[in-house]
Amino acid sequence: MSDPDLSEISDHIAQQSAFVDDLLEEIGRVVVGQQYMIERLLIGLLADGHVLLEGVPGLAKTLTVSALSQAIGTDFQRIQFTPDLLPADLLGTLVYNQKEGSFSIKKGPIFANIILADEINRSPAKVQSALLESMQERQVTIGETTFPLDDLFLVLATQNPIEQEGTYPLPEAQVDRFMLKIQVPYPTRDEELEIMRRMARTEEKPDIRPVARPEQILRARRSLNDLYVNERVEQYIVDLVLASRHPSDNGLDDVARLIEYGASPRASINLNLAARAHAFLQHRAYVTPEDVRSVAMDVMQHRVVITYEAEAEEVTAPDLVRHLLDTVEVP
Repeated sequence: MSDPDLSEISDHIAQQSAFVDDLLEEIGRVVVGQQYMIERLLIGLLADGHVLLEGVPGLAKTLTVSALSQAIGTDFQRIQFTPDLLPADLLGTLVYNQKEGSFSIKKGPIFANIILADEINRSPAKVQSALLESMQERQVTIGETTFPLDDLFLVLATQNPIEQEGTYPLPEAQVDRFMLKIQVPYPTRDEELEIMRRMARTEEKPDIRPVARPEQILRARRSLNDLYVNERVEQYIVDLVLASRHPSDNGLDDVARLIEYGASPRASINLNLAARAHAFLQHRAYVTPEDVRSVAMDVMQHRVVITYEAEAEEVTAPDLVRHLLDTVEVP
């Protein structure tokens, strides 16, 4: 690609991504720290990919998602997943009108732009499947009627660490539908101090103003197609994914016995999309290997299935992804 073309794309991307800084600043008015989580949520939003957040309660996951939806002026629904939740509670159902002798459709909370599926792994498999089918197909069937979901439709699911009591682990095939899985960390000492000072007050918390519109998000999504991705960067993405599937063929004999299944083809697709979105957040018109490395952990850690031997040695999927990133040659 010639420089004039790249220069033209740069101007376009700079214009289309101007709202990003306003969005980050507005969310930062109510959420202390958690910059990593906020940026990853924006990557999911821009790349049209669902996000799985894992962390203990109280880390501002719900607050952050709510602030994001308000800042872009969209409908938001928080659904608390519990062991007694039914698919109809999520999707909607047919209601019989005794007076008219007919059925009418009552839509469920899934019909919103941003869905927060809180503690998704506390509900049984049937409810998880209903949500994940909607995520994949972008439509909901109630009775004999099928309803398409909005173009701007994003599921942000939170889950408690699997070791906690009363949780149902999500099957690998379902987890694979999430573009990113984010481990939400505890705040730092300074952030904890600021959180305490802000929240230990009885005055009203600041309102979030809409600083972007849904149309801007949809335009930004289309702009990701214009970003320049060098062939060597594309090869690097494929090398990372293949190294997780065939470690021995890629000089990783030491971890071959620790990986049961490598990352699926969705990993390479989502690595490309997430890297583009990461570059977009930096107002850049081209994707670098560093963009790929920045998002690789979040895209791959839930797609690499470890062996019993790895569990016995207390080696985790993130440990293995980190090893791949340290070993596979960077262009």
